[in-house]
Amino acid sequence: MIYAEILAGGKGTRMGNINMPKQFLSLNNRPIIIHTIEKFLLNNRFEKIIVVSPKDWINHTNNIIKKHIGNNDRLVVVEGGKDRNGSIISGINYIRDHFGINKEDIIVTHDSVRPFLTHRIIEENIDAALECGAVDTVIDAIDTIITSEDGVVISDIPVRDTMFQGQTPQSFNIQKLVELYNSLDNEQKTILTDACKIFTLHGEKVKLVKGEVFNIKVTTPYDLKVANAIIQESITK
Repeated sequence: MIYAEILAGGKGTRMGNINMPKQFLSLNNRPIIIHTIEKFLLNNRFEKIIVVSPKDWINHTNNIIKKHIGNNDRLVVVEGGKDRNGSIISGINYIRDHFGINKEDIIVTHDSVRPFLTHRIIEENIDAALECGAVDTVIDAIDTIITSEDGVVISDIPVRDTMFQGQTPQSFNIQKLVELYNSLDNEQKTILTDACKIFTLHGEKVKLVKGEVFNIKVTTPYDLKVANAIIQESITK
């Protein structure tokens, strides 16, 4: 089976002085997360769409889904974990408890605050995950990348042609992801906050799917302004 998991477990501290997690902020008069959920509802290949929410915001998440989307049997809200990977595992635990996990099952994980993903990106993630078992969505690095060991002087300037900027979705064979995650010790689980890194650490290949420049993550007040501009431009076309 094919599952989607929308990661909305964060609090959005970089958004500044706000009274709610950033995924609930308004984008064109509707919460950002609603825009994101709707993109997944448009794809009929998903058996279930799991929304991972902070514990204190589960009721709010269910309420806004009911208000803006209505009742939908494919949608379920579950409590998130302590970090990103813990939240992914929370969604997988729901799948295990309600459906069981089969060898070919995959999960497409996506940031709740990336509301502009496309049908193409979702479809290519699904197909690549079924074929390869692990997928990351990326775009070409536009700016020169600088690395610094101490944050004071340059350690290296990698060749830009081999550099990419990571986005989401990230998609995985569920059994393989759980196997690799469970092989980590507690310190590794704390450090490895990116699920694709779990695969590369074990020498597993992760296929790249081309993202889009406009598939932005709304993290700061500036990002929210950009997102509203993107929405307005699409309306006027």
